Amino acid sequence: MRLFTLERSQHLNITLETAWDFFSNPRNLPLITPDWLDFKITNRIPTKMHKGMIISYRLKTVWGLPTNWVTEITHVDAPVFFVDEMRSGAYRFWHHQHRFIEMDAGIEVLDTINYALKLGWFGQILHDMIIRTRLNEIFDYRQKALESRFGNNRQPP
Repeated sequence: MRLFTLERSQHLNITLETAWDFFSNPRNLPLITPDWLDFKITNRIPTKMHKGMIISYRLKTVWGLPTNWVTEITHVDAPVFFVDEMRSGAYRFWHHQHRFIEMDAGIEVLDTINYALKLGWFGQILHDMIIRTRLNEIFDYRQKALESRFGNNRQPP
């Protein structure tokens, strides 16, 4: 199994508490997910996550086909860290770490996603051809949605 990693970092002009309130509420996921994924949570969930929480949703794959995805929140260290892991879905393996680091002005949001694809060597070819690009598009959208919502106070170089 070949493991891929996607890392993203974003500075937001908000407090650590505001970041935690937003990111720890799974109901906010649709606000930072591109429309073309047609993302819908399909189970009843509380407004605050906790270790062991299960989130079930339906979304469209790279090919536009609907699929079900089940995530478990496996680690929570409020207000600085949580991990979601896919239990079933489009990938063979998915482990997403979310970190929030308080800065002098705002916070740094760090995402580290480790993932593996199904379909063996063919999945690796698909990764190089389209999946890596689509994942980056999803996180590009997320970055813009968060900047629009909270602002980005990073000074240009």
